[in-house]
Amino acid sequence: MRNYHKYTKQYYLPPVRCMDWAEKDAVERAPVWCSVDLRDGNQSLIEPMSLSTKVEFFKLLVAVGFKEIEVGFPAASETEYNFLRKLIDDNLIPDDVTIQVLTQARENIIKKTFAALEGAKNVIVHVYNSTSVAQREQVFGKSKEEIKKIATDGAKLLKELTEKAGADYRFEYSPESFTGTEPEYALEVVNAVLDIWQPTVDKKAIINLPATVENAMPHVYAQQIEYISKNMKYRDAVVLSLHPHNDRGTGVAAAEFGMLAGADRIEGTLFGNGERTGNCDIITLAGNMYSQGVNPGLDFSDMPSVVEQYKQYTSMPVSPRQPYAGELVFAAFSGSHQDAIAKGMAYRKKHKLAIWNVPYIPIDPVDVGREYESDVIRINSQSGKGGVGYIMTSNYGIEMPPKMKEDMGYKTKAVSDRAHKELKPSEVYEVFIDNYINSRAFFDIPECHFRQVDGIDAAVTFYKKGRRDVVEANGNGRLDAVSNAIKFYLGIDYNLTGYEQHALTDGSSSKAISYVGVEAGGRTFWGAGIDDDIIKSSYKALTSAVNNLLAVDRADK
Repeated sequence: MRNYHKYTKQYYLPPVRCMDWAEKDAVERAPVWCSVDLRDGNQSLIEPMSLSTKVEFFKLLVAVGFKEIEVGFPAASETEYNFLRKLIDDNLIPDDVTIQVLTQARENIIKKTFAALEGAKNVIVHVYNSTSVAQREQVFGKSKEEIKKIATDGAKLLKELTEKAGADYRFEYSPESFTGTEPEYALEVVNAVLDIWQPTVDKKAIINLPATVENAMPHVYAQQIEYISKNMKYRDAVVLSLHPHNDRGTGVAAAEFGMLAGADRIEGTLFGNGERTGNCDIITLAGNMYSQGVNPGLDFSDMPSVVEQYKQYTSMPVSPRQPYAGELVFAAFSGSHQDAIAKGMAYRKKHKLAIWNVPYIPIDPVDVGREYESDVIRINSQSGKGGVGYIMTSNYGIEMPPKMKEDMGYKTKAVSDRAHKELKPSEVYEVFIDNYINSRAFFDIPECHFRQVDGIDAAVTFYKKGRRDVVEANGNGRLDAVSNAIKFYLGIDYNLTGYEQHALTDGSSSKAISYVGVEAGGRTFWGAGIDDDIIKSSYKALTSAVNNLLAVDRADK
């Protein structure tokens, strides 16, 4: 990128320092939300939404909890006009929802907009004109006074037409390209508009300050917002609104800083859809508040459904890494991350914690309709014992000893690495069954009988290569007796180094699972057994462990 020298800053700082916002460390209350998906988000689509699709999207926005929804630019096209009329004529707008319509500050467009609103109950008429240096000089060729007159003429016409219609419409004004406008001039225009509207605390006006093109770091936007908020007339009678775009990739940060600087309202879209790089991502912004203990006032408790509807309506993808909503945002593949998450979840359960604080997971996935088992711990060749152990415990109630869990981790990684794919929980379970339950390549023990005679005598039936043999042996316990019979029958030696067991509930029947480790030649080999009887489960586990030992021994030879 060699031509950097032809670029320079295109923003203007306030005439005085405005940094009070920087003393605050968090957003403490949710803003008034206004979705602009049906206008800003729609006009960015390769194929704009049909009327029926826009109706369904409107219903989704209502269900999520938006009380202010911009429904479009009714003077712009027949589809936009018909959509507004359908919402009004079919009584699809709930009484507690306000629709917002957008119009340029031009007489003919304003009049068409008002004609389209007939019969609507709760309405915000949003009028705008561009005030930036670039637009004044390059597009309009007008002076500051001429540009201000466009704004004030539009403001007067809104007031006149509202009174003529006998309506109670609310007004919103945007100095478009605000961030490319000198803040003191933007303030002059805004105050001139407010002088015409004469807002009151009971009937507030909305002043919207759009980062039409995001052209500075978010702290610059915050200073511009704070300057307007502190110096604007009728401040108690104004809802100060922001419409951040995302050209620098900091639209959410700009909105957060702007709220610290005095903004009361945010216009944005689900997932940040909009022209160029998009708008402020309302889901991310709301999720950020939620993760800090602030109620955002929007309901994303079934995020997977919101994602699917959004993709259906817009034909736009949702990134798997999209904050709070993407398929992989709670997923941990890394072994160390999985281990920390598994331990954090266990700690949380043990101590019955009310406050969420789990390593690597900023919010509880359940709160947005996700599941721990399928969404948090994901297994591939990068995973380790912690993740595998978590999958086995949470899905199947199998709590392996630590050393066995480590062995299972290596075996699972090997399977994933060979297949070059992620393993589903059922596939991880298959690895466990194949390696620790069904390991019978060399011999099996179909039955044992015990009697107590100076310790424990065991009559062990072996099945090997189609042949059955019974071997008797003595030990200081049942498992020790079976182990001695195995050593004698196979002519091998090893040490029992691990034995654990616990109840395993499977449906309506309660079974026992045992884990046995045997050591030979400096290596430990593991097996597991499941049975209604704890003794049977233990010698089944021993049988698998020794078969695994023999497999390695034969391979080495």
